[in-house]
Amino acid sequence: MNVQEHKNKLSRRKFLEKSSAVLTAATVLPVVSLGQQTNDESQDTHSGVNETQPGTRNSALDQAEPDSVYSPSTDAGGQPPFKYPFSFARKRIEAGGWTRQVTVRDLPISKNMAGVEMRLIKGGVRELHWHVGAEWAYMTYGNARITAVDQKGRGFVEDVHEGDLWLFPGGIPHSIQGLGPDGCQFILVFDDGNFNEFETFLLTDWLHHTPPEVLSKNFGAPESTFSKIPSRELFIFPRDLPRSLEVEKRQVQSVNGPIPHSFAFFAGQMQPTKVTAGGSVKVVDCSNFPATNIAAAIVTVKPGGLRELHWHPNADEWQYYVMGTARMTVFAAGGHARTMDFHSSDVGYIQRSMPHYIENIGDSDLVFLEVFPTPDYQDISLGEWLAHTPSRLVDQHIGTSEEFLSKLSKTEVVIVPE
Repeated sequence: MNVQEHKNKLSRRKFLEKSSAVLTAATVLPVVSLGQQTNDESQDTHSGVNETQPGTRNSALDQAEPDSVYSPSTDAGGQPPFKYPFSFARKRIEAGGWTRQVTVRDLPISKNMAGVEMRLIKGGVRELHWHVGAEWAYMTYGNARITAVDQKGRGFVEDVHEGDLWLFPGGIPHSIQGLGPDGCQFILVFDDGNFNEFETFLLTDWLHHTPPEVLSKNFGAPESTFSKIPSRELFIFPRDLPRSLEVEKRQVQSVNGPIPHSFAFFAGQMQPTKVTAGGSVKVVDCSNFPATNIAAAIVTVKPGGLRELHWHPNADEWQYYVMGTARMTVFAAGGHARTMDFHSSDVGYIQRSMPHYIENIGDSDLVFLEVFPTPDYQDISLGEWLAHTPSRLVDQHIGTSEEFLSKLSKTEVVIVPE
């Protein structure tokens, strides 16, 4: 960019702050009266005539998304949205609960992952089914009984609670049932942006579309045995609570034994991988959860804290905001950057290797999930990168002084303050 182009890009706020010499040199810029100018940008008043919106507006949404209404001056370019609220998704409500999804059809940037939010009442069953891709899940509320059978006929039954997670590999048949006292709610993440929760392989749907004489021949039983197969999928339906966990484990493991690696991971009982003054993080990947081919981090950031500037070199990142209020800026190279605000039940998506941060801008803890379609969790911290690069070279780039650089943490901070 040449000098003239740089002058043309100066904002009106910056224009008034320049010295008289710069103003003289920048006569190509349009001069706006003082009454139309905003005050010092750091005050965030945005009261100038040039920033008002006297016509129609969605005031409630504007108040919830301040960094879209008045983006930071560091934002630039036409970067597409990397956020979609689950509140925008249509709920499919059944007798046993409800579900809704966010896929690439809703959030076009989300090409490699999709998410589902589901609620099951006490006794509510997400019927026996399977998917082409893997299913990773995180319990946000309540208790559930999960079941599965692997390729060698080994049965799996387990109870999971708030803060726990599970992973069912692609093709593995499974089920979920809400337990007492009030069922459950959870997030499902799939390693396919085109996933569709409403087009999964369902037991009842399959048997209904199989001729009765074939079922009779397959199982060696009279056709009348199958006369009560539902005429449509059950999908999510209410039933009595299951037998005790001990009884059902004995039943499914009596012949072929248990699976070698549990499909459940009790993250709710896990000690944080790292704790700082700004918060904590739990990393769950194949190193501590052998069954998984989807890596994740459960991040808690205290008010005013920051998930430090970083990027992920090996995979896209799918986010779910469990609680709190955040803002995130994603830098997309080529001078493009965009900031968006996030709230409970929002989905975020960052493409591989794009640097970003997540800041808690609320007055309570921020909790969110980072999920990746890869077995290994990897990230690169800006601070750690600079700390292990020759200080003279770094200072020649950013002019912070080598003294400043010598004080950088030699290990990844993850959440600041340290």
